[in-house]
Amino acid sequence: MARATKADRQLRAVAEEAMGCTRCELYRCGTQTVFGDGPAAADVVLVGEQPGDKEDKAGEPFVGPAGRILDQALEQAGIDRQRTYVTNAVKHFRWEGVRGKQRIHKKPGRAHINACRPWLDQELAIIEPEVVVVLGATAAQALLGPKFKVTEHRGELLDGTGVAPHVVATVHPSSILRGPPEDRAQNLAAMVADLRVVAGVLA
Repeated sequence: MARATKADRQLRAVAEEAMGCTRCELYRCGTQTVFGDGPAAADVVLVGEQPGDKEDKAGEPFVGPAGRILDQALEQAGIDRQRTYVTNAVKHFRWEGVRGKQRIHKKPGRAHINACRPWLDQELAIIEPEVVVVLGATAAQALLGPKFKVTEHRGELLDGTGVAPHVVATVHPSSILRGPPEDRAQNLAAMVADLRVVAGVLA
């Protein structure tokens, strides 16, 4: 078993501190703080929107259906999952109502994103990734500004000044699941194409 580095210990300390976060009202809504997961030596940080129902219950990011799509896209793009760190712009699950046994996701607001931003900033400062991948509009606007549009800049190698040397935007994997089943293969292929830009930086 590899010995934990100073950066690993710093990341773990921040994660433990975040467990008691009450910076916005979502701590009353979610089951627990869902911090990021992965090595402090990661080359790539992937930032999503917020934990979903399964992630909130498990306490880990991207362990539900969207996480499986993300894993599939990373593999097809040629990116080693062990070289990545996954996290979210918002660390608590915001939801409204229940469908069956599952709570229904509600998009986090600007106040929630701003309240969680210090946690994300600390993750990025400790990891110092080569590339940050923003998954969907919420993550992209959290790091690149409210006017940023994923549809206009997806798959581009962007200057990540203040975030990382490079930033790449793509869709959130949950959008592929929400789309028409007949379009799923095409939409996944488009996401893989975006991630291959990241693979090119790491090569």
